[in-house]
Order: sequence, then structure tokens, then C-alpha cells
Amino acid sequence: MLGVLIGSAALVIILSAFNGLEREILMMYNNFTPQLKIEAKKGKTFNPNTAYFTELRNSPAVFSYTQMLEEKALARYGDRQVPADIEGVSTDFLKNKGLDSTLLAGKFELEKNDQPRAVIGELVQSSLSINVNDELTALQIYSPRRTADNNSADPTNDFAVKYIYPSGVFSIQKDFDNIIVVPLSFARELLDQPVEVSAIELNLKPGTNIAEIQKQIQDKIGNDFIIRNRAEQDQLLYKILYSEKWAVYLILTFVVIIATFNIVGSLTMLVMDKKKDIAILTSLGAGRGLIQGIFFCEGMLITLIGCVGGMVVALIFCLLQQRFAMVKIGSQYTSLDAYPIGIKIADFVLVFLTVMSISVVASGISARISVKGLEDIKQEL
Repeated sequence: MLGVLIGSAALVIILSAFNGLEREILMMYNNFTPQLKIEAKKGKTFNPNTAYFTELRNSPAVFSYTQMLEEKALARYGDRQVPADIEGVSTDFLKNKGLDSTLLAGKFELEKNDQPRAVIGELVQSSLSINVNDELTALQIYSPRRTADNNSADPTNDFAVKYIYPSGVFSIQKDFDNIIVVPLSFARELLDQPVEVSAIELNLKPGTNIAEIQKQIQDKIGNDFIIRNRAEQDQLLYKILYSEKWAVYLILTFVVIIATFNIVGSLTMLVMDKKKDIAILTSLGAGRGLIQGIFFCEGMLITLIGCVGGMVVALIFCLLQQRFAMVKIGSQYTSLDAYPIGIKIADFVLVFLTVMSISVVASGISARISVKGLEDIKQEL
């Protein structure tokens, strides 16, 4: 019973911890990722100045409509340099109130005193040793000119360079921390791209059916564009989160199987001890089915008490972890102080069904053992 209790509690606690980690990771990811993203199916950029996109901008379901121009560039600060992704965004990008939660230093602002500002990823900041409080040293951004002359005697003429001061440092995950976010106007000048954009990012008002809006937009824009929701924008992240949780679930299920099948050994010892009592019962008229039923029910009772007790212990532990953060992560490289917990009723149901299903098999084996050699025992008596 204790083995089943510990196994059941461990399953619930681990699944709840994975729920919490998944929630925190997706929350950080969603702070920077739009609910819907429209990109050209062919080519890197497209013209957003069409009748439908103008209509979409003014749709009552749209909370923020962000035009984004993206390109790889070289960032230089002092005597250091590093490749980075430049993302020029329109003002609607700042409507996302979750951006401030990603900041490690400074402010998430793209303009100060009518001058453009950049918000840089942690990887760029650490590679260039950027001080966001230094108002004297500007960040230099180099990008190849679209009209570059390959025969030029001076190679630097083939690059456009612009200067911008950093205003803040953000951190989300490795894929995002190499980004430099700048105003769209700054990116247009740097990349010599006065009209076209790389993508249109949409965030919808609360209560809007995202899947329905996605389908409506896809029908309108046709096959020349692709519109992706958050799960489709980073399928690998969602697959990893999903597969890791279920891999751990399967591993712990094997532990529960071992714990549950200990019942077979316990009931086998009980059968050996109660052989004479079993024989007496059969002499009084008890059938084989009744004898098997007694030991089957005992095995199921042991598992049921252990499973329910384990889930109660797990629930208490999870609530205490949420309230007091007892188990710390113990890393200075994450904003999380303690392991997050996400309690889901579905996990409790899943664990209960898993343990009881295994118990049916284990108790059935024990029940069959209880009537094995019954005739020989009766003859001995």
C-alpha cells in the first residue's frame, strides 16, 4: 500500500511540475510571439498596403496589428561585434503588456526624446558587453546594401550602417535572445526597404475564437500567404514540451507497475498462510469464484487506498509548493525561484485510471493463485 501511495504521489507531483514549467515557458514565449503571424509563401517580404490588410487592421476583433521587418545584420559595440537578427516593429508591438516581464535591465522602449532606441536580447548584450545606462556609446548596426557595387574599391561602401542607443535587455529563450528590436522606421532606413514588410503580427481581443479568425484570414489572403498560430510558429518547442512530459509519465508508470505488482507477492504469502481457511470455506459451500473474488477485492482495496492516499499527499504537497515555494530551482540563470506547479484534474484522473488498471491485472493474478491446488489442500485436511 505504501509503495502504491509513493508511486501515485510521485506521478501526480511530477506531472504537476511539468504543467507548471510548461505554463511558465509558454508564458515567456507568448510575451514575444503573436497569436497569429502572416508571412509570404514565397520571398522574404511583401507589400502590406493592400485593401484587405487595411481592412484587417481596423477589424474589431484585432487588438494589435504589428508590421515587422526582419533581417540578419552585424551588431558592433566598442571593439566587439556579433551577428544578430534585426526586428523592426511598428508601434502596436508595445501594446503587449507582457514585454516588461521579459526585461533584465533598462526599459522596453523604442523611442526616447524623438530618437530611436533598441531593446536587445541577452545573448547580444553578453557578447558585446553592452551597458544600457551608457549614453555615450552607441550600438552600430551593419547591413549589406541592396544596391551594393561588388566592384567597389572600398568594401565598407557595400554596407549600410546606422547608430542606435540600447534602452533595455530582455531574455526569453535561446532562439529569441539573439534579437535586436528596433522601430520599424529605423529598420526601413537600414535595410533600404521603404514599403514592404517581412510579416504582419496579430493579437486578438480576449474571447475571440483564434482558430476561426485564422481560417477566415487564410480564406481571404489566399495561397500566396501563410498564417500561423503560436503552436505552428514554433512546432519544435510544443513537441518537446509534450514529449518530455509523457516520457516522464511512462518512466514513472513503470515504477508504479513494480509497486503494484508487489501486491502479487503479498497476496501470495497471504494465500499460503490461509490455505486451511480457504479449504474450510470451500467445504462449507464457497465456490472457486467466491474465493477468487475475496483476494481480488483485497488487492483492489490495497491499491485503491494507496492510490487515493498518494493523490491526497500529492495535492497537499502541490498546494504547499504553490504557497511557500519549498523546493527551489537553485539557478541564477533563470527568473524562476522555485519549481512552478500547475494542478490539473485530468492528471489526477489519469493517474487513478493508470494505477487501477495495473491493479486489476495484479489482483487477477493473485486471485488465480488463491484457488491453485485447492483440491489437494482439501484432501490433506
